[in-house]
Amino acid sequence: MNSLPDKLGIIAGNRSLPLVLAREARIAGVNYLVAAAFEKETDPHLESLVDEMEWLRVGQLSKLIKFFKQNNITQCVMAGQIAPKNLFDLRPDLRAIKLLSSLKKKNAHSIFGAIAEELNSEGITLIEGTPWLKPAMPGCGFRLGPEITEIQQGDIDFGIGIAKGISKLDIGQSVVVKNGTTLAVEGFEGTDSCLIRGGELAGPEGGAVAVKVAKEDHDLRFDIPCLGGKTLKVCAEAGISVIAFEANRTLLLDGEEVEKLSKKYHISLIAF
Repeated sequence: MNSLPDKLGIIAGNRSLPLVLAREARIAGVNYLVAAAFEKETDPHLESLVDEMEWLRVGQLSKLIKFFKQNNITQCVMAGQIAPKNLFDLRPDLRAIKLLSSLKKKNAHSIFGAIAEELNSEGITLIEGTPWLKPAMPGCGFRLGPEITEIQQGDIDFGIGIAKGISKLDIGQSVVVKNGTTLAVEGFEGTDSCLIRGGELAGPEGGAVAVKVAKEDHDLRFDIPCLGGKTLKVCAEAGISVIAFEANRTLLLDGEEVEKLSKKYHISLIAF
């Protein structure tokens, strides 16, 4: 941890990841923390964990850069979900419009990659949050909930192949399968919608298996695959009985809540 910065900026999306990152960064010795927060997305509780916080609309790239420079931030981390579509929906500023118009392909990695280059041009380096978040990334052999059956293990193996395939095509990183059939593939709408669609197609008896992977060339600066309490609740409502995720490359947030919900809803979690 000695080579890590003592000043850090957080580009804070929604859910609990920015809060987890802020707490872990403090524990690891970051003395000065600032956060760029987004209206209607970032948890306001983050403000109590950082030294300065600025509220922005998604797409206010100039304001983001100005805020970091005013606070002498030279390294920053993206944490939490920031849907790429919001860059279009919420009136991007002129700098963001110019950046977006220069892209031939507009997906999460191309958009966030261009933002990283724009930050770098101003002396601000976007870095991975993994040095602070490793404690929340389960290793191989992690399991919660009921034992996996042979049929479920077969679906996990099948789902891993499908999920890896779609991730290479920049379609998504999650799939829902049952009895060797692909029920739903994650698209631009995100993981929760994929889980809901897959659960519906599994029929009233449920029993589907969800598999989440990281891309082979996944840039962990932009997006670390995450699971948390909300994921378990969505799976419970959708009748999904197993969640399999990639070990050492997936964040498990809200650990205590996840364990309780796994027991309550009889949902198995396994890191492969």
